Amino acid sequence: MTLKDKLAAQRIYMLLGALFITSLVVSNLIFQKFFYWYPFDIEIFGSKLFEISVGILPYPITFLITDLISEIYGKKRANQVVVTGIFASFFSLLIVSASSFVNATPWSPVNDSMFDTVFGNTILAVFASMMAYLFAQFVDIQIYHFWKRLTQGRHLWLRNNFSTWFSQFVDTFTVVGLLCVFDIIAWDRFLGLLLSGFLFKVLVAACDTPFLYLGVYLFRRRFKLKVNEEIDLL
Repeated sequence: MTLKDKLAAQRIYMLLGALFITSLVVSNLIFQKFFYWYPFDIEIFGSKLFEISVGILPYPITFLITDLISEIYGKKRANQVVVTGIFASFFSLLIVSASSFVNATPWSPVNDSMFDTVFGNTILAVFASMMAYLFAQFVDIQIYHFWKRLTQGRHLWLRNNFSTWFSQFVDTFTVVGLLCVFDIIAWDRFLGLLLSGFLFKVLVAACDTPFLYLGVYLFRRRFKLKVNEEIDLL
């Protein structure tokens, strides 16, 4: 690759990293709101399919991005993005924590009570869930590259879905469990929310496979990459 191509690849990598970090941080700030999506009128363990946290919505984007980075830039670069995202999440929690210690003015549109309701449970719950998410992302990357080596770069759909499904189950199980431990939701909703969240993520992972194929195709065409060839950044 020419120097010009490597600089272009570096800029795209930074853009993907920015999208990953934004999706991760936002999901941690909005996770306490739950909504209903009923494509099927099915009830699982007392919860409708699907009753899910809005924090789930950006999560599949993060796994799509790490899979794309793994495919094009390699395992090391994917791990670097995950570690940077975790650092950004902890830093955002520090800012939220500091904000909760200052008193709102009488005319503030958001008073202390409202702020604490929205962000009060964020610090402890997200700190613990970040550890689970860090583990899930590293699991995703490890499984992805295991299948990549095994198939010699072929069958992209296989490693994309298998790695995401397993890691998303680990993440969903831990996050829902932590929400119950911190009394944010009741334990009798644990199984229903676990299955709803996991099945939603499986569905989204299947739907994002064409986008991964498109992204890989565009990268290979732009940088003239062969199958299983990775970009070595500066």
